[in-house]
Amino acid sequence: MRILIVEDEHRIANSIKKGLEQEHFAVDVAYSGSDGWDLAEGEEYDLIILDLMLPGMDGLEICRKLRRAGINTPVLMLTAKGQVQDRVTGLDTGADDYVTKPFAFEELLARVRALTRRPKVTLDPVLTTDDLSLDTKSYEVKRGIHLIKLTAKEFSLLEYLLRNSGNILTKEQIISHVWNYDADILPNTVEVNIRNLRNKIDRPFKGKKALIATVRGFGYKVG
Repeated sequence: MRILIVEDEHRIANSIKKGLEQEHFAVDVAYSGSDGWDLAEGEEYDLIILDLMLPGMDGLEICRKLRRAGINTPVLMLTAKGQVQDRVTGLDTGADDYVTKPFAFEELLARVRALTRRPKVTLDPVLTTDDLSLDTKSYEVKRGIHLIKLTAKEFSLLEYLLRNSGNILTKEQIISHVWNYDADILPNTVEVNIRNLRNKIDRPFKGKKALIATVRGFGYKVG
């Protein structure tokens, strides 16, 4: 899952980024409203964490522009303001949730998880296909009764595939949701990671059907 943080206080932004990366999210950071808008409008994200007070363009204006452009990425708004009217204005502008500074990272993380579990495939924290399951809270992956150990990137890739179960995903879509904007992506990065996943969730289980399919000329799909 890929998240954009738009926050002009570097210490706060970098602290949130570090914490989310430890939870296996891919994270980009913008330190101004204009840079945040450029990334939010030009890239695909699963969630945007958006500060209200920003240089260049404030969070309310970014949120308005996103919704006017038909971009419905969930927005979690951050602000030092705690008054009811400020919260109402943010939500009415198109934000999906609101956190007042200072906040505990555990609360922010819970809200991030809630928002990223919304619509697309399931609200259940456990994603499944056939006898494969992935728990987005405990980070436990199983095929049948067998625990499977994945790296953080393999986990993120499998989670994205499962959240889009049955859909063909191109390499470009996978890269845009699983890797950071400034990540060093080689031409065969996706293929290598898909191969590594297959070596762990398909090939060891002889007699069971392969769960990750290559759709030649298009991309990959699960389910």
